[in-house]
Amino acid sequence: MVKLNKIYTRTGDDGTTGLGSGERVKKNAPRINLIGTIDETNAHVGLARLHTQSMIDGTLDDMLARIQNDLFDIGADLCVPDENTALADNKLRVSESQVTRLETEIDALNAELQPLTSFILPGGTPAASHLHLARTVARRAERLAIELADIKGEHITQPVLHYLNRLSDFFFVAARSANDNGAADVLWTPGENI
Repeated sequence: MVKLNKIYTRTGDDGTTGLGSGERVKKNAPRINLIGTIDETNAHVGLARLHTQSMIDGTLDDMLARIQNDLFDIGADLCVPDENTALADNKLRVSESQVTRLETEIDALNAELQPLTSFILPGGTPAASHLHLARTVARRAERLAIELADIKGEHITQPVLHYLNRLSDFFFVAARSANDNGAADVLWTPGENI
């Protein structure tokens, strides 16, 4: 259970922040950049949900609510990076079952979509537009995760990498779903302004 009595602590005034392991790192460290980008993704999902909560079929909104929770799980996973600490043994870790659920939801949404005949421009309904923005931020989070994993001495769990790889795919099909199952997609017209 998380309990926050005081929002500011002044411990970060020196440009550092604390990990769940107790270690203090610079606020611009690669791990903190990744955690911040995941938080940013979550905020975009929250904006999308302003529009999906009013949809008659609440399925998409329910999926997005689960994703918001998963994104906090990812942050918790990343917050204790060292697999060798005693703290890591009792730490929340993202699981492959979360990845599998995301894949199942991608497949369910995709089964209802009109086939693609062109690349899609971000846009359409307000929900779809926010989901496209969430997709691009999620893709940036994935790039930062790969970058972090490539740093000697850093650790990131495989399920986190797998989840982030699927997440932008989810947002893509979710945006199409929010665009009347693809009927309201904004299609790219190659060379239209040449």
